[in-house]
Amino acid sequence: VHTQCLQCLRSPRMDLCHTPATREKGWYLALMAPNVKGPNYAWLDPSRLYCHPQGLQDCVADLLQPFQGDPIDMVAGIDAMGFILGAAAAATLRKGFLAIRKAGHLCVQTLEQPYSDYSGREKVMEVRTDTISPGEPAGCSHLGGGGRHWVLSHSLCPIPGLRILLVDQWVETGGTMRAAIQLVERLGGVVAGVAAICIEDSEGGRWIQERYKCAHCVPPRLQPRFNHHQ
Repeated sequence: VHTQCLQCLRSPRMDLCHTPATREKGWYLALMAPNVKGPNYAWLDPSRLYCHPQGLQDCVADLLQPFQGDPIDMVAGIDAMGFILGAAAAATLRKGFLAIRKAGHLCVQTLEQPYSDYSGREKVMEVRTDTISPGEPAGCSHLGGGGRHWVLSHSLCPIPGLRILLVDQWVETGGTMRAAIQLVERLGGVVAGVAAICIEDSEGGRWIQERYKCAHCVPPRLQPRFNHHQ
């Protein structure tokens, strides 16, 4: 193990073994890799920090700290990068994990929700209907094709179901997270909180933070730089 750590420390590409003596909140953000491929990609790659064992542990701990003592029944992660942090958070809390998928991947009854992602592309996400609350969700009706999907109506399910902690890697415009919130609530669940490495100070990000308990990893002094992708 000592030899492997020495090799990591000498590597110019990534240091997976060095951990600072003082681990302030967000220290691991420096592990994220910048975009080197141009404007068609996100401005940085947060997944690099997942490769650092202590960085991943501290990131998850910081995301969960605001929810200590809160009743949480299940963690839900958003397709696809939210699966990593969501599953790690669920394992830490010893709770189950629910995958909120891009539409077209689940072979069971699902509830669908259209949304616009951070790039403005129109997409649809789905979640299985048999986990958050039992029985047919109020305000939802079958849609042809054997009733595999559900159609959203404007009414909410009246009986609260499980308390769900929603996790994604990043909240930029807020459209993806807001769609996940809608799915949970229309199935009768309660959003216990929202967690992401960064929640940007966008209109959608503010909407989420004004209405739900949130956790992120960016120290206040760095938030303006993250908002402007610097």
